[in-house]
Amino acid sequence: MYIGGTVISSVEFHGNMSLVIFMSKCPLACRYCHNVELLEDDTEWSFEKVKSEIDSSADFLDAIVISGGEPLVQTDAVIDILKYVREIGLKTKLDTSGIYPDKIKQLLDLKLLDFVSLDVKTTFQDYRKITGSDVGIKVKQSMELIADDPEVHLEARTTYVPTLHTKDDMINLIKEIKADIYTVQQFRNKNVLDPALEKVEVPNPHDLRDLAEELKPYFDGQIKVKSAEFGEQVI
Repeated sequence: MYIGGTVISSVEFHGNMSLVIFMSKCPLACRYCHNVELLEDDTEWSFEKVKSEIDSSADFLDAIVISGGEPLVQTDAVIDILKYVREIGLKTKLDTSGIYPDKIKQLLDLKLLDFVSLDVKTTFQDYRKITGSDVGIKVKQSMELIADDPEVHLEARTTYVPTLHTKDDMINLIKEIKADIYTVQQFRNKNVLDPALEKVEVPNPHDLRDLAEELKPYFDGQIKVKSAEFGEQVI
């Protein structure tokens, strides 16, 4: 399996100390991607090495987060890891772009997920503008599958890039969201796939909060803002 590394985090799965495993590879070309080094990374780990990494920290962990890249490029590896995590009694979280609804259904059917963070890049009909691919309908299918599973908590999240998203885009998007939580994430202009975005100013966290306040009437769940300055804030 291709893995770019791991990190211990207290913020990637709210309220839980987690080991985050970054799976390499992703078929998308999101212009603001800040994990560019994972897209074509060929660092191989054995399953035994992954288990050893988990075991070495398990005594003070609450959960394992599988992130990327796009983890479901390596579905079999993800299933093996999550089954092991279930065996040792830790919680599970998946970060995904949602472009593989059939694979999402497979994980749901296997009861391997407690929490999913779904990256919704923009309105479902405008996906090519951000990702280079018309995969919005697949992301919507994944969102609906997860949202309909009462045992899985779903966060939808969008990285707000001022030159790629308008306020109207965000309002139109949140009207389509089915999730427990919707998070507006702060764009970062360092190490992005599209060099032109390095010149785009990072959104002010106070402006992000104002945006989230405007979105709130259109969404029944909890709305959050995530920024480098203040971390996660509930609106």
